[in-house]
Amino acid sequence: MVIFWFIFQDRLFERRQKMSKDGVHLFTSESVTEGHPDKICDQISDAILDDLIAQDPMSRVACETLVTTGLVLIAGEISSQGYSDFQKTVRETVREIGYTKAAYGFDYETCGIIVSIKEQSPDIAMGVDQALEAREGELEDELDTGAGDQGMMIGFACNETEELMPMSISLAHRLCHQLAETRRNGTIEYLRPDGKSQVTVEYAYGQPKRVDTIVISTQHSPDVHQDEIRADIIAEVITPVVPHQMIDDLTRIYINPTGRFVTGGPMGDAGLTGRKLLQQSVEMATGSSVTVGTSDRSKLKSCRQTRMTITLQRMRFSMAFGAWVASGTIVSAESGEGRVQDDPEPVNDGETLGVGDY
Repeated sequence: MVIFWFIFQDRLFERRQKMSKDGVHLFTSESVTEGHPDKICDQISDAILDDLIAQDPMSRVACETLVTTGLVLIAGEISSQGYSDFQKTVRETVREIGYTKAAYGFDYETCGIIVSIKEQSPDIAMGVDQALEAREGELEDELDTGAGDQGMMIGFACNETEELMPMSISLAHRLCHQLAETRRNGTIEYLRPDGKSQVTVEYAYGQPKRVDTIVISTQHSPDVHQDEIRADIIAEVITPVVPHQMIDDLTRIYINPTGRFVTGGPMGDAGLTGRKLLQQSVEMATGSSVTVGTSDRSKLKSCRQTRMTITLQRMRFSMAFGAWVASGTIVSAESGEGRVQDDPEPVNDGETLGVGDY
């Protein structure tokens, strides 16, 4: 078995070398299900943000969440005219995700909830209330608020899929969505909420050619065999999602590579807000503020929406903001054929975009 493994790795290395010479490369993306510990945190922070913005659109929300076995910790700074029942919001979110049994090591009825929320610092609020340009008389606009913190946002899109995203991330998201659906509708009854996917796509001269590797890890009940899990996931999750023409005899499929995934969710790993930002948007950079669960998230969404309005095969749109400054410090766009725009002039952030559907 060891000799076979070394032979396989040697052939794989030779194939990779040949691919690079033939204009072929691999690109990998991942996604996670709603029951993944980090995504639980994102959903809790988002639920609190959405609740407050629905009551007061000018709410300032920086809400971070941590989960572990039997515990949810919420911390951050919130200034709003609205009111959110944190206990109720957390338990409803956890219940909707699917953690409904104490046997999972984490459930909506028995989990402990610690809240450590305070108002936004008055020093920071000064810069948000009135941007630096407004205080210096350079800006005369009703929307003269400053950015809540410094940060870099990148929006990327391409024409490979209907979602205008690379095929690898599109397939990874669809696989996780299908995994969740088969659990919710009872198609695969032994599944539990935690799970994740990873897809590697082989490209030839910039175009997706085939799926090289699929990895799916899914939490399950203890009384099911690995062979049954593999057969069910291939039949009910992979086959309906991945185009059959993209899979060939060389495509590698790994289902629960460890052989067992019973202990999962916050009982298996602690979760934190923002740790899955990269898998949500392919390529992205942020500053010190986490954009999930914060009202600054609209800037990231605006980057992607701006990119989607430009009809190029592949494009990357980026912007950066200084803390408590209304205007972007840089706005640039690049396509596969070079730079499209580089605007050194300040660009106002514009209206706040909706956050509930991102």
